Amino acid sequence: MPIYLPETTSSRVEALTPKQIVAELDKYVVGQKQAKRAVAIALRNRMRRQKLAGEMAEEVAPKNILMIGPTGVGKTEIARRLAKLAQSPFLKVEASKYTEVGYVGRDVESMIRDLVEIAVELMREERTAEVREKARVSAEERLLDLLLPPVPAGAPDAGSAGGPSPIEDPRASYAGDSRASYQKTRDKLREQLRAVRLDDRQVEIDIREKAFPSFEIIAGSSVEEIDINLKDMLPGMFQGRTRRRRVRVPEALEHLSHEEEQKLVDMESVSRLAVERVEQAGIIFLDEIDKIAGRETTHGPDVSREGVQRDILPIVEGTTVNTKHGMVRTDHILFIAAGAFHVSKPSDLIPELQGRFPIRVELEALGREDFVRILTEPRSALIKQYVALLDTEGVDLRFTDDAVARIADFAAVVNERTENIGARRLHTVMEKLLDEISFDAPDLHDKSIVIDGAYVDRMLASIVRDEGLSRYIL
Repeated sequence: MPIYLPETTSSRVEALTPKQIVAELDKYVVGQKQAKRAVAIALRNRMRRQKLAGEMAEEVAPKNILMIGPTGVGKTEIARRLAKLAQSPFLKVEASKYTEVGYVGRDVESMIRDLVEIAVELMREERTAEVREKARVSAEERLLDLLLPPVPAGAPDAGSAGGPSPIEDPRASYAGDSRASYQKTRDKLREQLRAVRLDDRQVEIDIREKAFPSFEIIAGSSVEEIDINLKDMLPGMFQGRTRRRRVRVPEALEHLSHEEEQKLVDMESVSRLAVERVEQAGIIFLDEIDKIAGRETTHGPDVSREGVQRDILPIVEGTTVNTKHGMVRTDHILFIAAGAFHVSKPSDLIPELQGRFPIRVELEALGREDFVRILTEPRSALIKQYVALLDTEGVDLRFTDDAVARIADFAAVVNERTENIGARRLHTVMEKLLDEISFDAPDLHDKSIVIDGAYVDRMLASIVRDEGLSRYIL
């Protein structure tokens, strides 16, 4: 059974070697070479499995990964960028939000249902992009019908002179005009429509009001298990009423294009392909798995920890989950689990679940040099983001090298003195640093601002020196 990938991207992904995958991840995530190598191999193994014979491909299971490291070091970002690179359905969930069957909380199978919904939306967007041009043409024809009523049945074929000018009066009667003249007028209107010369005109169209929220009847042992969906059974009750509205031509064209796209997209095919993509290329990032590590205790919410692990186990091992888009097998979904493991350790997980995560990588804590790179190197580095934001106000913001170094110093110091939240500390430091500039930017007369080391010290030094204050502000 081949792995489903979009036709437009499968060849590009297949061509990527593990080294090239790591290079792509380097554009967004600083350091963490070991983790990048692990996910690159996992993705490449999926491409290798695609080339195997059906029986052998079915036997090759994905090698799930367990990332161990403190918060803010890039665990989630590595998994998210990998999924984007592979055009795979991706879901990030926190293991701590699930509870053992019998307790109030979400059923673990809901993660598969959520992943399927994400895949359906991805497939719908892809199919919509494929039919967008055709839908636009159909919408143009419908709009022209509104601007210029069709020739009545029985109109003469021969041309007649002296008819009214349809450009000035598009709703003029064509009962006595020829079909050839009508077509010529329609072509002129089409040219004007595409040249946006009809944007000030208004037409009446039928717009469907938003439907009333659907009701669902729940059955079975899980609140997440949908037995009957009234929206599917009685679609006419939930489609909403239509009402005529008078709108401008651009809005009408947009609305009609959307309607035509919905007509051209086969949702049954979308659902079928989405389920296939989830089964063969889905990625689930299971965060905070350390929060459910540990044996059962006799008090507090910890009573369901081991139960949650045992509920997650069959999902990771491979089972079949019932969704409203069909049955989904989880045998070949790639699971990437992550946790800080400050209090617990990976060996506190039940042995069966440990065995389903054979690849373990430890991510390193970030220091001053890493912060300097994070501020400047990635494609959407933090400093580049702030420069671009203030540029919208006409402010030319520049950072000197010593300013970048001082920002990294302050972030590293605060992480050492308080909680180590990794690169997320840079966001709080940058917000405090640029607080005055961001507030006064629209009213500044001098739109050229240089942030140097002295400015950073003036804005942040007093806060960092007061350890009690830095705990609240930074």
